[in-house]
Amino acid sequence: MADYANPDVLVSTEWVAVHGGDAGIRLLEVDVDTSAYAEGHIAGAVGLNWETQLCDQVRRDILTKDQFEALCNDSGIATDTTVIFYGDNNNWFATYALWQFRYYGHDESLLKVMNGGRQKWIDEGRALVTDVPDHSSTGYQAKFPDDNVRATAGNVRDTLGQGTVNLVDVRSPAEFTGEVIAPPGMSETAQRGGHIPGAANIPWATAVAEDGTFKSHDELQAIYGGEGVDDSKETIAYCRIGERSSHTWFVLKYLLGYEKVRNYDGSWTEWGNLVGAPIARD
Repeated sequence: MADYANPDVLVSTEWVAVHGGDAGIRLLEVDVDTSAYAEGHIAGAVGLNWETQLCDQVRRDILTKDQFEALCNDSGIATDTTVIFYGDNNNWFATYALWQFRYYGHDESLLKVMNGGRQKWIDEGRALVTDVPDHSSTGYQAKFPDDNVRATAGNVRDTLGQGTVNLVDVRSPAEFTGEVIAPPGMSETAQRGGHIPGAANIPWATAVAEDGTFKSHDELQAIYGGEGVDDSKETIAYCRIGERSSHTWFVLKYLLGYEKVRNYDGSWTEWGNLVGAPIARD
């Protein structure tokens, strides 16, 4: 991990096995499969349900500042807590949770991902427990949202055709071309299929090796640079609802060290439904 731009943003399964229970450390598990945590998790880990705990239940939006503070208080997280994120499916939703912590100003030197995620921990034969921890409230107070890590449809529209921003669509090629609007079984969808004009299609999972860990710095640089993602420009990543693109946001921002990367969490379910928004299908 030493070659990454910010190698300290990753911790290994071995490190978690030794230090996961240390004072000032909180493990957060976030899975695509929301039943996985109850079946077994790393001792001391708090489980977050992305469908109910990482989004507002009325508006289509991420957590409000008050809701984020309540989440941290319920999880026993203080402003000086080091938070280790992990989950299934190569840390797909783990990075989505980390992105929201970064958005609300938790010290980014205290935000880390367990490389390889839940599956690597299981494959190594490490212990899982079913006990659910109960942590005391911390009086957490979040900072103001940092829009340097979040893009809106307006941000995207303002840059179309100017060549000043890298647009990276991290969905599957079938979603990119409009062959399908959403992966099978996914309820969030749009009226039209296709992609935002000018976007490069680099599926999020291309950043991950067979064992679920992130590919090397040089491999990642070849993947994104090879598709024309210019590290001297701002980059906006998007997918369908902003979770797969948070994984790519994490790779570009922390592992490759791109100076400005934002996650467009409105993503295709917003853009594909916007009246008058241009789309492409080539």
